Amino acid sequence: RSFHGCNRLLTSQIISHYDSINQYKKELPEYFNFASDVLDEWSQLEKVDGRKPANPAFWWVNEEGEEVKWSFEELGFLSRKAANVLSEACGLQRGDRVIAVLPRVPEWWLLSVACMRTGIVFVPGTSQLTAKDILYRLQASKAKCIITSDTLAPAVESVVPGSQFLKSKLIVGKGSRDGWLNLRELL
Repeated sequence: RSFHGCNRLLTSQIISHYDSINQYKKELPEYFNFASDVLDEWSQLEKVDGRKPANPAFWWVNEEGEEVKWSFEELGFLSRKAANVLSEACGLQRGDRVIAVLPRVPEWWLLSVACMRTGIVFVPGTSQLTAKDILYRLQASKAKCIITSDTLAPAVESVVPGSQFLKSKLIVGKGSRDGWLNLRELL
């Protein structure tokens, strides 16, 4: 029963524990969507039932101390708007791939949830990617959309002619750029 002072479970105890876990039969959904099945459910608990206190679902702080706080209801609302931008303005459908080459700004998480909501495949990329890295990812993933910041847009533009699948380019920033859709304006 004990080995070097550590209590160990007997085989019969392990099997008994395993059997007790297997006795709990949870019905698994045929389709699961984190955005609608978890976030929207928490939003409902927060909003209507009052069973969940209004704690932030998302809380982001940058180096300068600027904060962004979203409740579950706000995150759900904004992610639905972002999902509409991806589906309508960018023309993406379930199964299409989108590459996000962004620093971890609030829009990164918003787009991640929007992709979950719509079934669009979110391909994250670090903001340290070079133009050659971006081109490789565009070609390998066959992404139809790329999302980046205004500072990284020139690197993307330098390789766009090499990507035959890319249909839309979305920029996260305050400025505008020829041939790019602006996420903040569309939201």
